[in-house]
Amino acid sequence: MLGPLLRLLSGCGGVWPTSPAPGSASSSGEDSEGRDGLLWWRDLARCHAGEVSVAVAQANQVLEDQCRLESAPPLGTVLGIFDGHGGPDAARFACDNLFPNLREASSGPHGVTAEAIREAFLATEEGFLALVSSLWETQPDIATAGTCCLVGVVHNRTLFVANLGDSRAVLGKKVGRTGQIAAEQLCSEHNANQEAVRQELVAQHPDDPQIVALKHGVWRVRGLIQVSRSIGDVYLKHAKYNNERIKPKFRLSESFTKPILSADPSIISRTLQPSDSFIIFASDGLWEHLSNQDAVEIVHSHQRAGSARRLIKAALQEAARKREMRYSDLTKIDKKVRRHFHDDITVIVLFINYDLLVKGAAQGQPLSIRCALDY
Repeated sequence: MLGPLLRLLSGCGGVWPTSPAPGSASSSGEDSEGRDGLLWWRDLARCHAGEVSVAVAQANQVLEDQCRLESAPPLGTVLGIFDGHGGPDAARFACDNLFPNLREASSGPHGVTAEAIREAFLATEEGFLALVSSLWETQPDIATAGTCCLVGVVHNRTLFVANLGDSRAVLGKKVGRTGQIAAEQLCSEHNANQEAVRQELVAQHPDDPQIVALKHGVWRVRGLIQVSRSIGDVYLKHAKYNNERIKPKFRLSESFTKPILSADPSIISRTLQPSDSFIIFASDGLWEHLSNQDAVEIVHSHQRAGSARRLIKAALQEAARKREMRYSDLTKIDKKVRRHFHDDITVIVLFINYDLLVKGAAQGQPLSIRCALDY
């Protein structure tokens, strides 16, 4: 599949020409930002960990994906992708609050640790629960909003990846001196379609025979939602928010005594190596159409600038192919209707500058990026 896909990417109007040095920095080093319809991008920017490329494609009537990147001492480079569901409220809240919560949790003598990241996630969950409680009488539907959260932190030479839900981080790793690149998935996904997740749910809820249910060929938690961990989705965590105030499709016929979903993230940490070339962080809208290996080869085979939107374009081309239509026709479809063809897609590609990290001193100006697409 990848060969034809790369040829398509290289041949579409010369928008993203191939580089004579795959995976190297763009010759101009230009940091361009732009928008074309439902696509927004920041092609390449310098950060304290190296360089970064960001892009977002909207499909829903109201954009449910949010993303953010902050790069400055003392935390280093922190990025987040928040893939909302049931509306944008939880994703916007997490995007606004998780980074400040991480700064607070990391302000002690131990700095950035896995436990500090976990504390930031749980503080964000508690903050959203407080918001739901305050709005329950006037805006009860906010109880059914939730978001997946994928957060990466590069602090000195240590990489942390924390995840709730089914977004994904994939490492592009150099294979010796062969010039090849290999994909390594860095986080586990919390989606009921995975057998391990279903087994985990059954073990956590042994007295609930309906904890997972197969509906229309898709496994869902209580027949309602695919992800088993999230920020928000308060209606599946606190029984008092699951009653006649919310829409009937979200109501459970039987009450529950303990949270059905969790806000406890899976967290990995690793010391970055010279062979670690780049990391692709993306919402599940990308991974529905591209394999891990296809994605890292697309990044590796082109110049750095435009990597994130190049990945989105590859996913949209694949989405069009599956529906036996042309990519150009897909891009003419407006938001909301577009959701029938693909999900909102957010991609952040972080290129690791190992030599810079080894020096241990932050260089360059602080960087702050958020998606500029209209809600």
